[in-house]
Amino acid sequence: MKLYPLFADLTNRPVLVVGGGAVAERKIAALLGAQAHITVHALTLTPQLQAWADEARITLHSEPFDERLLDAVWLVIAATSDDALNRRVAALAESRRIFVNVVDESALCSFHVPAVIDRAPLTIAISSGGDAPMLARLLRERLESLLDHSLGALASLAARLRKRIRLRHPDLSERRSFYEDLFTGPVARLLRQGQPERALAAAEQLLASSPIRAAGSVVLVGAGPGDPGLLTLRALRALNEADVILHDRLVSAEVLDLARRDADRIEVAKQAGHHHTTQDGIHALLLEHARAGKRVVRLKGGDPFVFGRGGEELEFLREHDIPFEVVPGITAAVACAAYAGIPLTHRDHAQSVRFVTAHCKASMDTLDWSALAQERQTLGVYMGVGELPTLQSKLIAHGRAASTPFALIENGTRQNQRVITGTLGQLAERAVAYAVKSPALLILGEVAALAHSLAWFGRSPLGTSAVASRGDAQGKPLPVPARRSGRSRLAAIHRQ
Repeated sequence: MKLYPLFADLTNRPVLVVGGGAVAERKIAALLGAQAHITVHALTLTPQLQAWADEARITLHSEPFDERLLDAVWLVIAATSDDALNRRVAALAESRRIFVNVVDESALCSFHVPAVIDRAPLTIAISSGGDAPMLARLLRERLESLLDHSLGALASLAARLRKRIRLRHPDLSERRSFYEDLFTGPVARLLRQGQPERALAAAEQLLASSPIRAAGSVVLVGAGPGDPGLLTLRALRALNEADVILHDRLVSAEVLDLARRDADRIEVAKQAGHHHTTQDGIHALLLEHARAGKRVVRLKGGDPFVFGRGGEELEFLREHDIPFEVVPGITAAVACAAYAGIPLTHRDHAQSVRFVTAHCKASMDTLDWSALAQERQTLGVYMGVGELPTLQSKLIAHGRAASTPFALIENGTRQNQRVITGTLGQLAERAVAYAVKSPALLILGEVAALAHSLAWFGRSPLGTSAVASRGDAQGKPLPVPARRSGRSRLAAIHRQ
């Protein structure tokens, strides 16, 4: 270990900053947050530093540099563009045994300012010893995404109860078990949910109770349609906290790879006509593992509240007094359309969107076909691959033009994404010709014609690039303009 990690309490302690530019301003902002008493030596100041001086938040010294400025200070930062002055400040500080930092001159530094993750009172600092500050910043950004902002409140609550916890649990192993319950159980969950009063009550209850493991809980998580980059930060944290993950068949392997390595993973596959695990069976598994004290993640493709039966699962958990929370996901229609270059609304083509599910005849019989056949709207049809001939005939029979563009998006957002386009009159025939399989989403409406001109991800769409006017029931294709493939355009974007 090259450097000894150290967190300094600078409250009301004198600190000297030499320099008045943008870099000095950043350093001073952090020192103000630490409540240091700051003297700034500079001949010119940034507007913000001048404002702080006018507000008496910092003391300004604008005369020629005087080494007596170092008398009685605890810390010095040199942040000027004058290399000679920076070296002089470093030497004077060294001779007085005062810690000094010279910006961008690690060899002159006796301390380094780390990249900081602030979850006050919890602070995480990352340092490369001045050798690779950009790497330290990159690591900070990655850790920021993993650490919930409620951690600060959790740390404050633990500090508030610390003496009572030590008295209640003098045995170290027992105390460790208590803290694990405090930091990973209902108290932490209630703070994440923005309920500090209930969190305090839960902590008091935990403190007063016998040292028994806290009850389990369930987090209902939307995994999105497949691309792991579309997972939310909260979903990622839930996956890394889970003891058990009950996941749908359609959750991608790339998303599962982000989960905690030692979590038990149970596939609860449900597929039209092949329900390997019934909904009642899923309910039973949720109850079993939660009552065993486990942190359970119910991981569902897309968003759990859009044709995902998430509401039914929460009703079951509520009936059995199992604590739960919900992490929304990006639903398939939104994500797949975006990855196919299709705007779901467009002021020239569609002023509304309807999402429907068509996974079986029973669900088809409940649809309002007259409303679905209206013009100037976009339809997003989930789980409809097996019912495309019925969809086609019903919509045309209720007035939707056979020339209406469609896009079938198979494996949307994944590396093997395919987009098949055409017109409503060609829908069933095209699906058979291209052997479209689930998971596939149907987008129907004038906006679907934009798939060819706005495609940016994966292979180019298959089918016509444009459709004939609404009056042409056959939907004869127009010429396809030459264009780069989706992959080449995406590569060009990444190179910029």
